Amino acid sequence: MTMISYPPKPSPGDRIAVISPGAGLPGLLPRPYELGLERLRKDYELEPVEYPATRKMGSTPQERADDIHAAFADPDIKAVIASIGGDDQITVLPFLDRELIRANPKPFFGMSDNTNLLMFLRNTGIVGFHGATVMCELGRPGAMNPQTAESLRAALFTSGEYELKPAERWNDINRDWADPATFDAEPQMRPADGWTWLNADRVVEGRTWGGCLEIVGWLLMADREISRDLSEYDGGVLLLETSEEMPSTNEVFWTLRNMGERGLLQRFSALLMGRAKTWSFERPNGPEEAARYAAEQREAVLRAMRAYAPDTTIVFDVDFGHADPQLVIPYGGLVRVDGPARRITVTY
Repeated sequence: MTMISYPPKPSPGDRIAVISPGAGLPGLLPRPYELGLERLRKDYELEPVEYPATRKMGSTPQERADDIHAAFADPDIKAVIASIGGDDQITVLPFLDRELIRANPKPFFGMSDNTNLLMFLRNTGIVGFHGATVMCELGRPGAMNPQTAESLRAALFTSGEYELKPAERWNDINRDWADPATFDAEPQMRPADGWTWLNADRVVEGRTWGGCLEIVGWLLMADREISRDLSEYDGGVLLLETSEEMPSTNEVFWTLRNMGERGLLQRFSALLMGRAKTWSFERPNGPEEAARYAAEQREAVLRAMRAYAPDTTIVFDVDFGHADPQLVIPYGGLVRVDGPARRITVTY
């Protein structure tokens, strides 16, 4: 059983590493990136430090691993945050020096393709933080979402319990980052229906595992960072959410089914399913199509859970993942899912 602990937290005035373990998109789309850096400085009083591959598209896995090592090894760097996700961070994992990182534990913030590094850190004994990349959340047009900003502040600087609250309004429709007009106003939000609870007759407290469903599937296929001893996950809280790739309901079901066939799905006592992203530039769904996609995804999840883990407590549409707002959730850290009280409390 891996012993997992929370790394020391930064304080205002500290230096924070900004890296691109997945893709160097700050080099292509500097506007949201620069806005995110500005907010790190002004709103959080942290001094961002860039690394050679941060703005470099097409960087090699070794170059990105070198940046990760440099960020963790530098004693003046007190936390690490990803600029954005990507699609091939899995190729970086073989180049990482686990002992170097274990000897220099630091809070890491990221999501989507950063599920790779979050899972690596968990297996190294370090709690990471699922959420809040520089370009997406810190670089949000107009202003940061208040719920995201408050959650990130608590995760960065505090160590106690923090209750997650359902969003009253949300959004998953993006605008073109290459268009300067995008940043003149905040995204248009729409009413949220809150969270949906199933098997909510108990209180579950456990350590989290999971992340972006597509990346979890890739890690399973590559047999990377998945414990051979499945008891590692007993009683834990499974986090899953889907990306702007908008996987089909069959893909969602197949991934969960295969987790069940591996004996993994039934190990967890609770599942937190992030609010589905229902819009992309490739699939600009209208309201009816978006609602249908979300409903069909939920049914695909339920179909797998009924087959392999029918008694698991499930909460749908939790506000983490690829929609807005995005609450930060400790990865490998403690989460309490209180079914009778309909409350989710994380420990930062």
